[in-house]
Amino acid sequence: MMNQRKNGHIRLRIRITGTVQGVGFRPFVYQLAHRLGIGGWVCNTGGGVLIEAEGDEQVVRQFADSIRPEAPSLARVSDLQSVPIEPTGSEAFEIIASLQEGEIQPIVPPDVAVCPECTSDFLSPANRRYRYPFTNCTNCGPRFTIIERVPYDRPNTTMRDFIMCPECRFEYENPMNRRFHAQPNACPVCGPHLRLDGEVLGDKEIISQAACLLREGKVLAIKGLGGFHLACDARNSEAVETLRTRKGRSGKPFALMCANLDEVRRICEVDPTTEAILLSPEKPILLMPALPDNGISPLIAPGIKTLGVMLPYTPLHQLLLQESPPSLVMTSGNLSEEPIAHKDDEAAKRLGHIPDHMLTHNRPIHMACDDSVARVFDGVVMIIRRARGYVPHPIELDVNMPQILACGGDLKSTFCLTKGRLALLSQHLGDLDNAPTMEHYRQTVDHFCRFFAVEPEIIAHDLHPDYHSTRYALSLDATEKIAIQHHHAHIASCMAENHMPGPVIGVALDGTGYGTDGRIWGGEFLIADYKDFRRAMHLACVPLPGGDAAVRRPGRMALSYLLHASATMDVTGLSSEEAYAVKTQIERALNAPLTSSMGRLFDAVSALLGICPEVT
Repeated sequence: MMNQRKNGHIRLRIRITGTVQGVGFRPFVYQLAHRLGIGGWVCNTGGGVLIEAEGDEQVVRQFADSIRPEAPSLARVSDLQSVPIEPTGSEAFEIIASLQEGEIQPIVPPDVAVCPECTSDFLSPANRRYRYPFTNCTNCGPRFTIIERVPYDRPNTTMRDFIMCPECRFEYENPMNRRFHAQPNACPVCGPHLRLDGEVLGDKEIISQAACLLREGKVLAIKGLGGFHLACDARNSEAVETLRTRKGRSGKPFALMCANLDEVRRICEVDPTTEAILLSPEKPILLMPALPDNGISPLIAPGIKTLGVMLPYTPLHQLLLQESPPSLVMTSGNLSEEPIAHKDDEAAKRLGHIPDHMLTHNRPIHMACDDSVARVFDGVVMIIRRARGYVPHPIELDVNMPQILACGGDLKSTFCLTKGRLALLSQHLGDLDNAPTMEHYRQTVDHFCRFFAVEPEIIAHDLHPDYHSTRYALSLDATEKIAIQHHHAHIASCMAENHMPGPVIGVALDGTGYGTDGRIWGGEFLIADYKDFRRAMHLACVPLPGGDAAVRRPGRMALSYLLHASATMDVTGLSSEEAYAVKTQIERALNAPLTSSMGRLFDAVSALLGICPEVT
């Protein structure tokens, strides 16, 4: 048996899993070890971080006990296990090269907003990174969008072709520096640079020219962390209308990026909770009540009393908004319902007719990731669209799971992988009814499976046989495939996220879900657990005349409800010819499936009140 104590010394091997790479974890461990005067080493592995720590038993135990509570703010320690091993006499502590051992775990943090220290760097004239739009450190900057494989080392990212200058290399190799092993570390001498319409003119000059163009009312495509935005002056209605027309987005609200918190306060109601979210490292788009007479174009969010607002989360955004109008439209760089463009050639092809100018850079984006969207309800943050800042942080489950791919639905699509006790949700991918989004969906599934070393044993898909996600699921090889009723999935996901064992009374109110009876559900009260459900109550079933046509034309649903109730009145927005066609479809049950959808009831009321004759 090994002698695991020598002269009162012990050596512990400590394995840590979770989000512990790319967040300054190894330099934190190094500094903690030096502070306590213990020997050993720390390194990254495919499964997390591995430490061997040696010294006085009491001090080594203190070291191990301090790791979790003192870890860097961006780190998330899922598990920490230590075992005693044979001491070797180590007195010095070092950071060693990564080891390719251990099962690959979801360990990489999301992209996070630029930190205060880096902001100070690029705003300080004496700093060598003054006004450099790609300033970052281990506490901020791109992660998920630049990583091609794990472990998270520079050669495995899109930064591998940028060779660090001596000064950046010194920072990168110094464990006491906050840029130690910051994989995107760069400076104006050795890092990425901006381009305006393909021209390299100098970063400072390009930012000033781009800001001038925005002040002139031009529309710009701007390459950010996870893809392109389309931007214009949010107070210039002519520019906003031009962007709407070219993007093919007639009524859906545009997101705004404001220069600072004072500008947000000028246009929206701000309280301590919303302020904290706006300033958080995630910096999502936050839906907030708009103030009257705020100067923002009414075309930003037509007929809506809220605005989606975010603060600048990259140095480029901050520098641009120092010189541009203080509130910019910052909407996803895509045609309506397509995935966000993230490659320069792809953006030029897909977005070419929308912007007047293109502000790009030469740091490649490997994985597209749109902005997250959140709102505050009753003092609690509710994530509406989970993407930048949150993905790929896993959601922890209460039980160990087999490796499952859950393919999700067709609208506002995401998918989920399970591995052990972790649920790995993809970023928001969009609606799957167009070829570019479906291809993006396939590529992202493949990337997640490779990235997290998941080989799905089970594939779960929606019960609807004609969903694109269902067809994709059925095309894959797996030991087992399971069809899941849409609203049962809604309820089970809420149960899992809130760690509820069930059974529960689950209320699922939405637009469309294929029911077990072949009808279109959407206003359901289910008695459910994770395995099964019983449909206890639901809204009355009424015909959906014309199928999807009734979704686009709410007046059709209004007429359907009136006929169901034996009521007679005119419906705003329907011609006599269309009304006759709808009545005929309903009477003859021609392309008029029955639906219990709450969304369609909302549509009917909207049409009867003359609010929305056509869905845009």
